[in-house]
Amino acid sequence: MTSDATLGTPTAPHYGDSITAVEPGGVERIPASERHGTPSQLLWTWTSPNLEFATIYVGIISVLFFGLSFWMAVLAVVLGNAAGGITHGVLSSWGPRAGVPQMIISRSAFGFWGNILPSGLNAVMAGIGWFAVNSVSGALALSALTDLSSKLCLVIIVIAELFVGFFGHNLVHAFERIAFPLLVVVFVLGAISVFGKADFGVAGTGHTFGGFTLTFSAAFGYAAGWNPYAADYTRYLPESASPRATALFAGLGNFASCTLLMIVGAAAASAGTIGPDNPVGDLTDLMPGWIGNLVLLGIALGAISANALNVYSGAVSFLAMGVRLPLTLRRAIVALGFGAVGLVLAWNGLADAGSKYEAFLLVIAYWIAPWLGVVLTDRYLRRGTVIDDIIEDTTYVNLAGPISMLTAMVVSIALFSNQEKYVAPLAGAGDGDLTPIIGFALAAVLYAALFNLLKPATPREHSAPTHQAPV
Repeated sequence: MTSDATLGTPTAPHYGDSITAVEPGGVERIPASERHGTPSQLLWTWTSPNLEFATIYVGIISVLFFGLSFWMAVLAVVLGNAAGGITHGVLSSWGPRAGVPQMIISRSAFGFWGNILPSGLNAVMAGIGWFAVNSVSGALALSALTDLSSKLCLVIIVIAELFVGFFGHNLVHAFERIAFPLLVVVFVLGAISVFGKADFGVAGTGHTFGGFTLTFSAAFGYAAGWNPYAADYTRYLPESASPRATALFAGLGNFASCTLLMIVGAAAASAGTIGPDNPVGDLTDLMPGWIGNLVLLGIALGAISANALNVYSGAVSFLAMGVRLPLTLRRAIVALGFGAVGLVLAWNGLADAGSKYEAFLLVIAYWIAPWLGVVLTDRYLRRGTVIDDIIEDTTYVNLAGPISMLTAMVVSIALFSNQEKYVAPLAGAGDGDLTPIIGFALAAVLYAALFNLLKPATPREHSAPTHQAPV
């Protein structure tokens, strides 16, 4: 067996819980001496990043573009966020035991080289795609608040995002904790104002099935968009941390914040004053001036909260592809590189951001759902075993993972997707979108079958309480 030496190398120099030190290393296994924190911190770590306009906009498009009534929109976003929140909690619970990032744990289901597929997709989607989406919304909000040009505001937002992401794990958690009470107060005030202007009885203007499945997929894509990062922010927790508490706080933070703001978005759209040209301005127009200004500031702060995680995990996923950089600050350097590319993409995305965001959300769900189907099935099939040796083995092969994920993606997208540039033949009545559901189910079934057929290497039977593969 050829081991991936980087996983067994202790993080050096000492990092501890310092927020002024740049996190050293990349995807190494976190030693016991560096473990710190409690599961409760995950509540704000996964609440703050969702308190931003990108979350609100999912609710807006459910009524404005997908034609749902307010209450149907609420049901769709609740179900979509519940699905993404539950899986987020499960994946987060794996971090303390494994001590490595989510995309390193993913090697169990994909093999060392096969894991390039999900790691590469996540690096691009997180470090560049999500980074650009959130930077645009933050820049537009800051521009509306200050009357500065949107491009100047974009640069300001990106610099702040990269600063937090560059320093790494401890500063990310600390920043989310500081932002948490501020963002909660701001968006609760904004929500009260919006609900006062909403028309909760507004009738839907589109086909219910189509709009419902599109909204479900968009909400799931948003909430589950964090899933491939989950263990990145729990791997520093002590190994004794409760898996249930870890799952609860991570999943609840994700679900509650996404659901609240998406409902606010649906309520705002129901008022009939939100348009596609300036949705941020239309939203704040529903509020008293001072609350509107606070919400604009909150949107900018929320974008920074979200992208601190995106640029951090984008860099981690890039290194999880097997990229070896002989640099102590390799993760931090890669984060800067992703930020630079994301800035260019965001610069070009300042125009027509709404329709681009809608398509992006669905694409996210298209690949994450099959990936989830594979990794969750793999974890179930390997229950009661220790996976350290196979995720550290650079010669370990598991073709069942990449074959199942690719097949599920191709089939579900080709037959069921509903994009502006491609509507599949089985998109559903009323142009619905069942792609994520089909992709997840197909990937899970295929992986279970191929796992038994190909019989990839299995780790030693569980003989110690450390690093046990969670169920």
